[in-house]
Amino acid sequence: MAFKLMMSVQKKWRKLDGRNRLPEIIEGVGFRDGLRHLQAAA
Repeated sequence: MAFKLMMSVQKKWRKLDGRNRLPEIIEGVGFRDGLRHLQAAA
C-alpha cells in the first residue's frame, strides 16, 4: 500500500527550484524572500 501511495504522490511532486543556487548556500550566502541578501559594509 505504501508503494502505491508513493507512486501516486510522485506524479504531483515537483522538482526543487533554485538548485543552481546550491553552491552559494553552501558558501553561506544569505537569501531573503528568494533574493540574495548582501550585507552593507559598516
